[in-house]
Amino acid sequence: MSASTRDSGVRGAGRMAGVLAPVLTPFGPDLAPDAPRWIRHCRWLLDQGCAGLAIFGTTSEANSLSVDERERLLEQILAAGVDPGRLVVGTGCCALPDTIRLTRAAVRAGCAGALVLPPFYYKSVSDDGLFRSFAEVIERVGDNQLCMYLYHIPPIAQVGISAALLERLLAAYPRAVAGMKDSSGDMENTRAMIARFGGSGFDVFAGSERFLLATLRAGGAGCITASANVNPAAIARLYREWRSPDADAQQTALDAVRSALERNAVIPALKHVVAHFAGDPAWRTVRPPLVPVAENRGAALVTELSGRGFGMPGLRT
Repeated sequence: MSASTRDSGVRGAGRMAGVLAPVLTPFGPDLAPDAPRWIRHCRWLLDQGCAGLAIFGTTSEANSLSVDERERLLEQILAAGVDPGRLVVGTGCCALPDTIRLTRAAVRAGCAGALVLPPFYYKSVSDDGLFRSFAEVIERVGDNQLCMYLYHIPPIAQVGISAALLERLLAAYPRAVAGMKDSSGDMENTRAMIARFGGSGFDVFAGSERFLLATLRAGGAGCITASANVNPAAIARLYREWRSPDADAQQTALDAVRSALERNAVIPALKHVVAHFAGDPAWRTVRPPLVPVAENRGAALVTELSGRGFGMPGLRT
């Protein structure tokens, strides 16, 4: 893969690369998704340099959203004119029919891909069971335009995606299985996946910007990271400039912001930061069982970030 292809944000025909934001979902006082706020945030993220948007991921509180809510939000963002070619849609659910329905909707809309969690309620599921689940989705969607990105997040799902499973899926469905998001937090696993499968066009994204530079140096595609909701321009800059002499210094600066966020529950912390810099307290709302960051902790976080020169230009409406 040439440098020019990677830096363009696209790998081959329609394939994503770069920094993708798993977009936060704002909620109104009634806890219903707030589509206008959400779409404004999506546009800001793209304007700040994100190659694409991973909507309905973990950071989106997607597993607190119904299938109907996800479908309506997808329809609304498309109606607002956001390019579906810059959307990777989280579609993985515990129930197979729900995953099929959402994946089919993403493909029909012309989205760049579907980010698919393994079914995560039952633990210690065999590779045979997981293969059967992913195969059913691919077969029942039945569309050659499907680009499936597998979502490996064992710290949360407790169900992982092994190299043996990937090898089997790629052998059976080489066109449909496009890549993975590795949120294991284990860079050695990410390197191993890139080394074993990257040469076949399988695109590996790190699940945190902490691993962005190492992932790019190993030949990976970029990152899909929660922090891109608040720090997109700096993360996207490192993606563009990862060969530059100051790349390690850029990575260190990104790590410092990430560390500040991770001293709190990350989703409520991100929403607090957005609320502060947007001047919009409604952004603090999370759906139960999550709770907002306490005011004193949120204020301390904003103070720490501001002391580092952090800002979110263009966000305030």
